[in-house]
Amino acid sequence: MTIIDGLVAEHRVFLMLFDQMERALPGVKTVDEIALMCRLLEAPLHDHGGTETDLAYIALDHILHQQKRLTRLYHDHQEIDVLLKKVEEIKDLPKARTQLKVALDACRAHFREEEHTVFPLIEKALQHETLLILGRVWKSQSHLSK
Repeated sequence: MTIIDGLVAEHRVFLMLFDQMERALPGVKTVDEIALMCRLLEAPLHDHGGTETDLAYIALDHILHQQKRLTRLYHDHQEIDVLLKKVEEIKDLPKARTQLKVALDACRAHFREEEHTVFPLIEKALQHETLLILGRVWKSQSHLSK
């Protein structure tokens, strides 16, 4: 398994979780429940973003630096963290529901960008053996593989 395979597998797990959360949102009765949903996402998303940064994006620093695209990807990770934190602060239930959907949509858009643009660049930039080594590192660190 390459690092890209591992990261895409994590994306699939997150996407299923996002779908489940959105289906549950109409039945949520309090803003505290929505805040809890956000807190449940924050740590795994933060860890996932850190893994992408530490194991995958670093390989693209030299390729994308001139294009400022990598900076945007790093910023996306921070923005997603901020969006989830903001949802937790909202005291109006309908607004909290809407903002959680906005945060989930931002995550989905970020994943699409990575899968369609960034991951193929990583696969072109690195030798297959390097991708496999990074995949083994990902597996040793990933909560999904345990």
